[in-house]
Amino acid sequence: MARMHSRDKGKAGSKKPVRKGMPSWMRYKPKEIELLIVKLAKEGKNASQIGMILRDKYGIPIAKKAAGKKITKILKEHKLLSDIPEDLMALIKKSIAVRKHLEENKQDEPAKRGLILTESKIRRLVKYYKRTGKLAEDWKFEPKKIRLFIE
Repeated sequence: MARMHSRDKGKAGSKKPVRKGMPSWMRYKPKEIELLIVKLAKEGKNASQIGMILRDKYGIPIAKKAAGKKITKILKEHKLLSDIPEDLMALIKKSIAVRKHLEENKQDEPAKRGLILTESKIRRLVKYYKRTGKLAEDWKFEPKKIRLFIE
């Protein structure tokens, strides 16, 4: 399948380990992993950063299999999950950065197109999150207000 805003057909991306069970060398219990996740979240890390830290520093290949539930579910149980989902927040930050760039460089046409594409992705994601109940129905993407919220 092609990429969203170009005609490229890349196959790159991370692949899950083939093994079904947990490796024999892993020494952490599910409760310990849950405590690690909570500790990292209190340090200000988001779910994807926590997953990478668990993989790289602690040798936990897949947190979902090791702990028995997803990182976001653990964060939700401990009330550490943010109101705005992580992928939407990343797109919003990107949009703010491009707007800031365009204030200084008004003639940058590729950046204008990038802003249009980014904000269309944001609108699609917001529509999805409202439909699934992860965002409030009255939530709106207003760049000026959100810029103050994020900074």
